[in-house]
Amino acid sequence: MLFEFKGNKPIIDSSSFVHSQANVTGNVVIGKNVYIGPGAAVRGDFGKIIIKDGANVQENCTIHMFPGVTVTISEGAHLGHGCIVHGATIGKNSMIGMNAVILDDAIIGDECIVGALTLVKSEMVIPNRKLIVGNPGKIIKDVSNEMIKWKTEGTKIYQNLAKECHSALKETISLTKQLVKENSDTKDYKTWKKTKE
Repeated sequence: MLFEFKGNKPIIDSSSFVHSQANVTGNVVIGKNVYIGPGAAVRGDFGKIIIKDGANVQENCTIHMFPGVTVTISEGAHLGHGCIVHGATIGKNSMIGMNAVILDDAIIGDECIVGALTLVKSEMVIPNRKLIVGNPGKIIKDVSNEMIKWKTEGTKIYQNLAKECHSALKETISLTKQLVKENSDTKDYKTWKKTKE
């Protein structure tokens, strides 16, 4: 659902998809080919949120801030299921893992990968192409070309999903038996573990 707050209405490019069970409030600008999943809370009530072209915000993510702050989710950024970004900046083509927490004034550089369940402390600045894990989060190594290729392919799936949801996602009732057709666009994508086998 979309909500106006104190005269601020979300601005969303028509190519992007915001699930009806997501909540987008106030001063939020969403660029092209963005996917916002069900249960996501994108709250531009205290400040501003900019989600740039090709980014995705998956199920149950929260984006918020302290008053007067702008949160930027840069081009191609990938926010995994259940993560929290509070008052932070996420760089281009970076991935925030599932249930990770990025705190106020942290800056995640371009093409970084933040591991699942990682806590990035307030004001931490992560240079480009770093892998961060742990609680508190620590840089453990550089992100390889292979890792970025894998991440970018995964993000393209969500960019395509944003397009497909406009025509293919429909509310329905369950069937007692349903045949599932394999999606030819995603069948060749491999998990990170499978790419190493």
